[in-house]
Amino acid sequence: MRDAPLPLALQGVSLTLPSAAGPVQILREVDFSVAPRERVAVTGPSGSGKSSLIAVAAGLERPTQGQVLLFGQDLSRLNEDRRAKLRRGRVSLVFQAFHLLPNMTAAENVSAPLEIAGEAGAGRTALQWLERVGLGARRTHYPHQLSGGEQQRVALARALAVRPSLLFADEPTGNLDTETGLAAAALMFDLVAEAGAALVLVTHDEALAGRADRRLRMAAGRIEA
Repeated sequence: MRDAPLPLALQGVSLTLPSAAGPVQILREVDFSVAPRERVAVTGPSGSGKSSLIAVAAGLERPTQGQVLLFGQDLSRLNEDRRAKLRRGRVSLVFQAFHLLPNMTAAENVSAPLEIAGEAGAGRTALQWLERVGLGARRTHYPHQLSGGEQQRVALARALAVRPSLLFADEPTGNLDTETGLAAAALMFDLVAEAGAALVLVTHDEALAGRADRRLRMAAGRIEA
């Protein structure tokens, strides 16, 4: 039996974007891969290319050169619809800004991607996940009625409710105070491990990065280690 493909592999990936001052090289010949269930932290100074790495790896941005393999499929060979179909139910993202829909309750925010995927019982699953993150009693609250830590937990519930194989988290605790951020990070690592998902985490927080199985440091668009 053939081994299952890796959740993620980048091979010689570079990214150059236009600017008023001329082309700017954001990523420079990046190579790295992520094994099933592996938790990888990406650290480095602001402007080193960490968030762009997430965007390219998740298929949200096309690289200028190189190959991005998501579950063994070359994203450059897929159009936007096919990339979205590949990600659906297999890839989730959590951002620093959370990106909750302001006109939806906590429960509706969590159930939305499940409904898009056509999953039966989306509402019930959403409530179960809100209970998992300790927010069952806040299910009818809107984002503006929730604290930053609560919004982060809703975003995490939404990301994991679809049972992804790969979770990208871009500075997920960056908008939280230290105590709230530590609690949210612990919850994220616990739930990712329980789900058996791989994790690619971008963070400035050394303590948070230290919880990963492997740490990569970026500088000037390259991975140093």
